[in-house]
Amino acid sequence: MQRSDARPAPPAGGDLASATWESSHAAEAALPWPGHVLAAQPASAAEALTPVAGLVPVMAWLGHAALILAVVLLAAQAGRWLARLLRQPEVIGEIVLGMVCGPALLALAGPDLAQALLPPQVLAVIRAVGHVGLILFLVAVVHELRSAAVRVSGRTVTWTAIGATVVPLAAGGVLAAYVLLAADPAVRGGAPAAPLAVFLLAALTVTAVPVLARILADKAAVGTGIGQISMTVAMIVDACAWLLVALAVGLMNGGPGSLPRFALLLAAGLAVTALARRLLAAARVTAAVTRRPRAASVVVAVAALTAAGVMDTFGFADIFGAVFIGLAIPVKIGAWSQTVGTVARVGHRLVPVYFVVAGIAVFAAGLGSAGWTLIALCVALGIAGKVGGGYAGARMGGASRHDSLLLGVLLNTRGLTELVVLQAGFAAGILSPALYAALVVMALVTTGLTGPAYTLLTRRHPVAHPVAHPAPRDVPPAAPEGETSRARG
Repeated sequence: MQRSDARPAPPAGGDLASATWESSHAAEAALPWPGHVLAAQPASAAEALTPVAGLVPVMAWLGHAALILAVVLLAAQAGRWLARLLRQPEVIGEIVLGMVCGPALLALAGPDLAQALLPPQVLAVIRAVGHVGLILFLVAVVHELRSAAVRVSGRTVTWTAIGATVVPLAAGGVLAAYVLLAADPAVRGGAPAAPLAVFLLAALTVTAVPVLARILADKAAVGTGIGQISMTVAMIVDACAWLLVALAVGLMNGGPGSLPRFALLLAAGLAVTALARRLLAAARVTAAVTRRPRAASVVVAVAALTAAGVMDTFGFADIFGAVFIGLAIPVKIGAWSQTVGTVARVGHRLVPVYFVVAGIAVFAAGLGSAGWTLIALCVALGIAGKVGGGYAGARMGGASRHDSLLLGVLLNTRGLTELVVLQAGFAAGILSPALYAALVVMALVTTGLTGPAYTLLTRRHPVAHPVAHPAPRDVPPAAPEGETSRARG
């Protein structure tokens, strides 16, 4: 079977962009399967199946893909079990085990047998299934982000939010300067400086609200002052990070001239979601959802995939379509929480498939060229920005040294939220494979450190500062599994 040598066209931006693009993709072309196949990225499973439809029955490819999907889902279950055994968020086990499956297959079976087990047509189906899971899951993540915490205010919240935003932005600026000025061209990639710099600012600012909520629940700290402040600050910080991600993708796709279009699309999307939220909260609609919750779940899923396609048509990352749908669904209404919970469960079951495809891309196309220097720099800046920024801000807000350090540690959680952001940058061509791989490692390390660091800090000084507001009773029934209620971000 011949593998596709198609690759995207070089970006506009002058000789430097063209030269770095050629260098990056020349390295990709030299990679063994499956990294090279993933670099080509066929548009869809249907497109990949079309050339062989006359030779091999499509049903055979789909059956092959179904078998691979079953193996992946079993591996995901094993990852969840292993994470619980190690007292880590389940998402860590799913991510790590999922991402090593493809590279392990390549290392143990060799390129020829690996391509026979995962030919491009099957890989295209798996990629599509994983992406659907990611879109559906993100709807639930955004919905819970709006309803998962009791919002608190005050001096400590304000200053902690400032510190947890400004210092990580500065750390992202340091990383951007290194990548643009000192890093190898393969790390730099072919993206223009502006979208790359903006995206790296966002990448080091993200905090995973859902995985943070699960860690706090596991530690019985949801109703404490530390828990309430960290959740509120995380939501503020993430709102800023998502705006930066959208801005970076817009700059990448249209340059500075796309900013008015980006602002118009964002304003229109927010206006439509606000109107839809009012309509969906009406008594008649809620009653209909209560009577037919499964049909409502199907409608939400179709709406999310349609919105993702619309955003992609306009030149923005399709995940923002899922964000808008998540914002449009009413919160704290039982019928809608049940509906989103169903969508979340489906997304949660399919997201590990995305990890497998991402793992092949990271390890086969980027990890080797990332280098330990870049990985160590990303991890160090990620930890310093969040822990240092959260600590400094909380201290300025009047918190004790111990509580300030706890806040910094909790805000260092990144989880799946960071991986979704990184995937958006990678798909848009902003991140090179090497930089993408280094930032994925940073996301895994920082998330894995949060639980043990919190336990260590509270062993001698337990958190015992309950706030007046009880933890909301609907946390987290909207999604009984996965990041939206079980250690995802």
